[in-house]
Amino acid sequence: MAATLSKPPYRADIVGSFLRPDTIKAARKARFEDKRLSAEDLKQIEDEAILEVIRMQEQAGLKAVTDGEFRRAWWHFDFMGMLDGLDIVQREGGGIQFHGVATRADVPVITGPLSFPPDHPMLEHFRFVAAHTKVTPKISIPGPSAIHFRIAESDIAVPEYKHDAEAYFEAITQTYKAAVAAFYAAGCRYLQMDDIFFAYLCDPKIREQRRARGEDPDWLIGRYARMMHDAIVDRPDDMLIGMHMCRGNFKSTWVAEGAYDPAADAVFNQTDVDIYFMEYDTDRAGGLEPLRLLPKGHKRVLPGFITTKTAELEDIDDLRRKFEAASKFVSLDQLGIAPQCGFASTEEGNAITMDDQRRKLDLVVKTAETIWGGV
Repeated sequence: MAATLSKPPYRADIVGSFLRPDTIKAARKARFEDKRLSAEDLKQIEDEAILEVIRMQEQAGLKAVTDGEFRRAWWHFDFMGMLDGLDIVQREGGGIQFHGVATRADVPVITGPLSFPPDHPMLEHFRFVAAHTKVTPKISIPGPSAIHFRIAESDIAVPEYKHDAEAYFEAITQTYKAAVAAFYAAGCRYLQMDDIFFAYLCDPKIREQRRARGEDPDWLIGRYARMMHDAIVDRPDDMLIGMHMCRGNFKSTWVAEGAYDPAADAVFNQTDVDIYFMEYDTDRAGGLEPLRLLPKGHKRVLPGFITTKTAELEDIDDLRRKFEAASKFVSLDQLGIAPQCGFASTEEGNAITMDDQRRKLDLVVKTAETIWGGV
């Protein structure tokens, strides 16, 4: 990998997923639905598309780039299904319900003891980006809470995990500790965890759903924070961890709503995370007051004032005013800008065009240059 021009955190950044080009959509259909394309041929098509999306990010002026998650169907299930002891199965009625639309019926299940395999495919996914960019390579993976939040107790085949909650949490933690170490060994110095369920647990309806399952949502927030902390605490000093939080992102729709207040202290002061990507593109995210709980120092928040759900381009003066408002709660020096989420949390993508996506990236960079004088 070529030497990077600077090290993260950056003023301008991205969550990680991008709209899939037609070549990827056609190739994945040919491979997984029509069964007429080999794995090797699919990889070659993916490689070519990823080289293009890396160049797009670099040309926009970003200093951290990803593979756009082009080798995935989901932001989280692909990573999870590649763990030892966890599989993704198709089940009628198993889709995730968003506002007005449901996802495909993929369901994660635990089939055996959890662990991170040393040959997890996403290690190679990261290495490919690192070998083909002039800036900082980044990979986004689901955070530890995704396993606990997304898997029903009835889909856990390991009796110990069912009957001993701490054993289950510890198994997830150790799996992620191994993942962090493996990505570091692969050369990763900027790892992003998409841990959106902190934000989900701020939604009154979801909080009530968890109570109905016999879980205290506030306790769960704290336990998720400890799981994240323990998974990353032993990382080397030169490895930064980002964490993305949103309220759902599928075909430009969402799941949750509610201000960050119930989770802000745990997120900022109990996780040991360095950089926070926080959805802030609509009133569903509540006010900026929770930012006051960010400790002074090196940690950074990237409020997602720029949406990936719609094509309309935000006004630069309005964005400036939003940062002025945010600076009442946290130093402007501890802020940056990123879109509120990825452009395609699943391979279906949001209801925008490739041109819309590029204009949003340009706006991210322009905003950073306007407010901080650079990215």
